[in-house]
Amino acid sequence: VQLVESGGGLVQAGGSLRLSCAASGSVFSINAMGWYRQVPGKQRELVASITSDGTTTYAESAKGRFTISRDNAKNTVYLQMNSLKPEDTAVYYCNANGIDGSSGFVAWGQGTQVTVSS
Repeated sequence: VQLVESGGGLVQAGGSLRLSCAASGSVFSINAMGWYRQVPGKQRELVASITSDGTTTYAESAKGRFTISRDNAKNTVYLQMNSLKPEDTAVYYCNANGIDGSSGFVAWGQGTQVTVSS
């Protein structure tokens, strides 16, 4: 299973970005999908996640500003980021777990850079 992310870039503080992540390959079913972020020298941290039935979880820093959603028919997850702050600057990684053609899987995307200027 491969995850391909898109939508990162440079934005001014207060602006918005929408990240997308599509899963491809021998996907039988996907349980949870999520977005993580990482800055140099720090551990990767959860930003938001969503289960197959739509249950969402957000980091405190994301609540009220970010919205995660998914299109199960397209095996795609989205992260709408509003009111961006310079501290949101990081590489954002998509994550998914589920069942592929033969067994369970955990997959990561290649990462997409989000830079918020002050």
